[in-house]
Amino acid sequence: MKLDRIKLDFLPTRQGEASALPVNDIAFRLILIPSFGIAIPLISGMVPHSLFTLWQIKLSYLFTIGIAMVIYEGNRLLLFTLRSYFDWFEKPMRKILALLLVIPFYTLPVSILLLVSWYFVFNQPVNWVMIKVNALAILVCVVFVVHVYETVFLVKEAESEKLARANEERIRAKAELEALKSQIDPHFMFNSLNTLSHFIESQPEKAKLFNDHLAEVYRYILQNKKRDLIPLDEELEFIRHYFSLLTIRYEGAIQMHLDLDEQPTEHFALPPISIQILVENAVKHNEFSDLHPLTVTLRLKQHALEVTNNFRPKKHPRKSTRTGLQNLKERYLITTGKHLHWAVQGDQFWVSMPVLKM
Repeated sequence: MKLDRIKLDFLPTRQGEASALPVNDIAFRLILIPSFGIAIPLISGMVPHSLFTLWQIKLSYLFTIGIAMVIYEGNRLLLFTLRSYFDWFEKPMRKILALLLVIPFYTLPVSILLLVSWYFVFNQPVNWVMIKVNALAILVCVVFVVHVYETVFLVKEAESEKLARANEERIRAKAELEALKSQIDPHFMFNSLNTLSHFIESQPEKAKLFNDHLAEVYRYILQNKKRDLIPLDEELEFIRHYFSLLTIRYEGAIQMHLDLDEQPTEHFALPPISIQILVENAVKHNEFSDLHPLTVTLRLKQHALEVTNNFRPKKHPRKSTRTGLQNLKERYLITTGKHLHWAVQGDQFWVSMPVLKM
């Protein structure tokens, strides 16, 4: 029987915690117990076929199968009990010492006692040499079976440990992603409400128009912030609404160009609110005016969306909360496993965002 056919189902173990639940090894036992019970006395010549009738031979092997079952089941119980106290990963030497002490001290006395009983049951003179040979053969078989069980347990424990670590990493990444997402709203709303407050006092009509656009933009954020990925065409539609807010505030001092070469943007996806963060970052860190407008250009090249803006850093920048570009970089890595790239190229600030094929 192949080792990978033995299904040993037990709880995933952690350091210092060995589980010993019942295992699904019935088929393994149904094959090995009769095999050992017949093979060992048959090979050693313990059963005198020439002296026994057919029924005596059958009963003899039935008896030796019973001996094999007692030895097998007893060692199996001991093996699972030891697993509750000794762990291969934490205390390997103690585990080995426990197996060397417990298994032989159970197997040899019980084997000898049961083999002697066979001679009494079948009214045969006790052959101590034969008993010694068979007891040692039984011990060798037990060591083999224990090795099989422990090997399977080790493989399963290693797999369980790997799965547990992967699950922990997934939970950690999800928690980090949720934390990063939660930073989007306050950052965006803080800037928008400041602008709205300014318009309410100075230009009420613009305040109403700005409020209408802000409602549409914020509706998009509420609907999509929980999503890990969103189609690029939906994100572009959102950024058009967002740019309308900026246009109301800055008028001709800010401009946007889309250079998409009529590519099917619905076939690509990226984390939501990604472009908005880059535009907001450009507005926050650069000087611009009607005479020298801030121009943001979006280009789709193969499997990346490039966002560029003219680079004129503010002479007296405001203190950064560091929730913009760094936030997007971390969120991108967790969500897509891909890295954002950015650089200053002459008088341009360039960011490349990988987009995923849908």
